[in-house]
Amino acid sequence: MNETQLSIVSKLENIAEQGAKIIAHDNVYKRLSESTPATPKEALPVISFNDKLQLHINGEDVLVFHVENAHTDGDAILYFSQSNVLHAGDTYFQNRYPFIDLNSGGSIDGYINAVKKALSIINDDTKIIPGHGSISNKSEYLNFLTMLETLKNNVQNEIDEGKSENEIANNSEITKKYDDLNYSWGFITSEKIRRIIYQSLIR
Repeated sequence: MNETQLSIVSKLENIAEQGAKIIAHDNVYKRLSESTPATPKEALPVISFNDKLQLHINGEDVLVFHVENAHTDGDAILYFSQSNVLHAGDTYFQNRYPFIDLNSGGSIDGYINAVKKALSIINDDTKIIPGHGSISNKSEYLNFLTMLETLKNNVQNEIDEGKSENEIANNSEITKKYDDLNYSWGFITSEKIRRIIYQSLIR
């Protein structure tokens, strides 16, 4: 279990201690239940699902969709239909580069498809809760999608020209537009996102 997973397990334990029921995709349950060291029983989801799930809570219909191989292979987005609120989770890092966890099944193509799936559900009035950032909207989420597609295309063009991983990782021109907008952050620098996208595309 890596440092990120340990942090998640700790948060899940805290949530469970408050009496909340933990719901997650089947892949998340599998990863947690088979991890080393073992995940505490209290941190394991009590409900898991494969493709989609519908919950009815306090008069609200909540649609839960699995989106494949985005941040990880276990991502889900939630749409609160009466309130017109989308919880995008880690398929949306507002105004910053996302963390695409390749070791946990994430990919740039899956990430782009996840954002497109979420955008197909919502409208111009939807409030969006990102995994990282403040309350957002469809217009900002579309800008995030444009950033992902732009960086993917820029890296793919370099790959098509025969450039190596290190050449691409060191080429700041690939991400310059978004570097100028301060999309880099502590964990995912511009060099890191270029390298992640490269590794995702050649798999």
